[in-house]
Amino acid sequence: MATKPQQAAAPSTAFEKSVYRKVTWRLIPFLFLCYIFAYIDRVNVGFAKLQMQHDLGISDAVYGLGSGIFFIGYFFFEVPCNIALQKIGAKRWLGPIMIVWGIVSGCTMLVHTEFQFYAVRFLLGVVESGFFPGVILYLTFWYTSKHRAKMIAAFMTAIPLSGVLGGPVSGWVLESLSSAGGLRGWQWLFIVEAVPSILAGIAAFVFLQDDPSKAKWLNEEEKALVLRHLREEEARKRSAGGGEHRLSDAFRSGKIWVLCFVYFGFVMGNYGISFWLPQIVKDTLTKDPFNIGLLTTIPWAAAAIVMVVVGHHSDKTGERCWHIALAGIAGALAFAVSAVPGISGVIGLVALTIATACLAAAYSTFWSLPTAFVTGAAASAGIALINSVGNLAGFFSPSLVGFIRDETHSMTPALALLAACCLGSAVLTIVFFRRMTLR
Repeated sequence: MATKPQQAAAPSTAFEKSVYRKVTWRLIPFLFLCYIFAYIDRVNVGFAKLQMQHDLGISDAVYGLGSGIFFIGYFFFEVPCNIALQKIGAKRWLGPIMIVWGIVSGCTMLVHTEFQFYAVRFLLGVVESGFFPGVILYLTFWYTSKHRAKMIAAFMTAIPLSGVLGGPVSGWVLESLSSAGGLRGWQWLFIVEAVPSILAGIAAFVFLQDDPSKAKWLNEEEKALVLRHLREEEARKRSAGGGEHRLSDAFRSGKIWVLCFVYFGFVMGNYGISFWLPQIVKDTLTKDPFNIGLLTTIPWAAAAIVMVVVGHHSDKTGERCWHIALAGIAGALAFAVSAVPGISGVIGLVALTIATACLAAAYSTFWSLPTAFVTGAAASAGIALINSVGNLAGFFSPSLVGFIRDETHSMTPALALLAACCLGSAVLTIVFFRRMTLR
């Protein structure tokens, strides 16, 4: 008698796995590629700086401010963009966003003055503001909390892999296309790396479906399973009193605001690396653009592996807090090592590799926290609010690093600041979320 339920459950479990495997292979690779293109268009200015700074005659502080001003536009438009996605649907929202940001990113080749540089970076932030939080929200239309950390980690491996792919390509473009067709290498860089975003935006109209109920590539039984699991999870959250779902709930939730500050600290570290790693490698190891591109792939390749492993283990155990916090602490310690005055370039790169990998594990697993206790309109607003406030660090981090470099002619104080930010985020996570598990 005892064996019959087990025999009946096995096909159900196998069917569930096959459905989610089908959903994952349909959505994640495409979204992953789109985010690679987005992230390259966001941070390729770090490679362009190696030539552009001299050509335009701008200081480190001007470069840092221009890099970071992207996130001011991002901040003001992210919440309304995410609410719009929920109303309009991913298919008609994400595609146009990708096309427009590709065009704007390509227009960076036209800048000649500081003001033009600031203006195009601000506009790029505005048009890209709906993509990342939109995708995080979009994944909640398909996956329950049980699967979400692993899926978000898989999607966010685009961040480190954009460095793996973008570094060598950017270095090659700077070295090989400099002065081709009367344009400098940094101008070609913006043109070449804008094209994939535009093509991906066109493809999104065909490839994406708004939710499982509209997915023609799922049969009725498969649609019913995915939708049932989503309804059951939302019902559990509401019955437990933890499922904040109204729009106003997101802004009144203390947890949401704590998560804003947690994410802020991790993003400080991430964009300190993203915008300044090429310059650090140039200062300490090599001045050859192509070799700089190759060396910058090392931290990002390590990050791609570590974030997936940690996300998978977090899903398997149902534990979130310590996976995030311990990764943050390890990243802070690695930043501190890289800040030691007189450290060799090789040891510094090893330390920054560890810091990058740990940060990637922390910020990818982090996104399983807010989606665990907000649903409905609160989810769209809450996710966007966290990403908006957190990504203000994308403004402060490169700006402060540039200011510190101009004032001290050293990266040591800047790297120490990034270490402190990561440590602060880890401590907040432990204090407020140590009892939180998802099984």
